[in-house]
Amino acid sequence: MGNIHEFDEVIKLLFADFSYLTIDLPGHGKTQVLDDECYPMASTAAAIIQLLDELKIDQCYLIGYSMGGRLALYLTLHFPHRFIKVILESASPGLATETARLARIKGDTQIARKLSRIINQDDFYDFLNNWYQQPIFGDIKNHPQYQSMISSRLTNHPLNLVKSLQFMGTGSQASLWELLTKNTIPLLLLVGEKDEKFVDINIAMTEKCNLAKLQIIPQVGHNIHLENTLEFVQNIQKFLDPQLL
Repeated sequence: MGNIHEFDEVIKLLFADFSYLTIDLPGHGKTQVLDDECYPMASTAAAIIQLLDELKIDQCYLIGYSMGGRLALYLTLHFPHRFIKVILESASPGLATETARLARIKGDTQIARKLSRIINQDDFYDFLNNWYQQPIFGDIKNHPQYQSMISSRLTNHPLNLVKSLQFMGTGSQASLWELLTKNTIPLLLLVGEKDEKFVDINIAMTEKCNLAKLQIIPQVGHNIHLENTLEFVQNIQKFLDPQLL
């Protein structure tokens, strides 16, 4: 539910010696989506590759968080020649079985119904507060930047998030698990210690992919870059070529 400002604090610490590009995905921030065909992962990935082409960016580093991490992994596995190294924060390759995907779609449909019933900012605020009570987020509600994060999330439109959930949710995504064995790009997998669900997922990812390095960040949940920005950045710096920093 983020936008192009999601990594602002990371950018301040990490990218003094880099050019960087942040993107509002379909359904998020200020990206205008003309039809439903633009939302699915394959379409979004193709649009990003087209954008890189237009900007004449032949290769780059790639960072993605949560849903953006799933998209980053998709891009890595389908367009490996475009990326040098890839950082995935609290990401997954999707769900391995059709049964699991159908169950997830059922759950996502219930979430979409709640989003579609939102009629004002107070409703949206309540929805977001409930969202961040999920166990994967650990103690994020106690973080001093929590309210600032919520304010940023409130700039999204609930009905656009419904579309994103419908077409690019985990249940709608084809599994990438088997493609992991063919990966040729160095991956850094970052997960929070309190996000036990994604710790397990990312351990399984490293077992599938020899080029994946897993780093579990202590005392944080799903949103590592907010809860411990400095350690998040330090892990990325160690992963990237030190001569470029």
